[in-house]
Amino acid sequence: MDTKETLRKFEETVSVYIRELDGSSLDQLLWKPAEDEWSLGQMYMHLIRSAQFMQLRNAALCLEPGGSPEVSRAGKTKPGEDLFKTGSFPPDRIRVPPSPQYTPPQPESKEQLVGGLRDTVRRMVEIEPTIASEFDPVTQVRLEPGKEIVRNTVLHPRFGGLNALEWFRLIEMHYRHHLLQKMRLDDAWREAHG
Repeated sequence: MDTKETLRKFEETVSVYIRELDGSSLDQLLWKPAEDEWSLGQMYMHLIRSAQFMQLRNAALCLEPGGSPEVSRAGKTKPGEDLFKTGSFPPDRIRVPPSPQYTPPQPESKEQLVGGLRDTVRRMVEIEPTIASEFDPVTQVRLEPGKEIVRNTVLHPRFGGLNALEWFRLIEMHYRHHLLQKMRLDDAWREAHG
């Protein structure tokens, strides 16, 4: 899948999230099915924050010509290889113990979430042409001077070294994966609130 197709799919997924937000109350967004589970609002905050402060940041680091100390040439782990081979996360539920470093805060408003989602789309649109240009198959075959950037990676804690294109694609896969969590939370809300 090329960068334009990845971006198109990402925009479609974000449109679903924004449309669904329109029909959700703040009470629903803040409600947690259990103390050790996230609310729907926390899930949205997780998507926004992980895209903006980790995934897009790391894609940009990979594209910097001078590099950063975080940039390496490390390859992907087996789970990373599997993820990019299938093009999506497995439908498994991932549980991480609550912690201040990982547990996202509750949102302040629906507007905060819509703004964060739209800002993430804007940033994806901004970085897409650079990634498309750097990872152009014709350029890669020749690997012109200066194109070593395509080899730059930043480590993901589970998937290993990802390059700018892989970080970009990961955002779309991650947002799509959380549609399953959203469905579970919507079902739990309906069950608890009749």
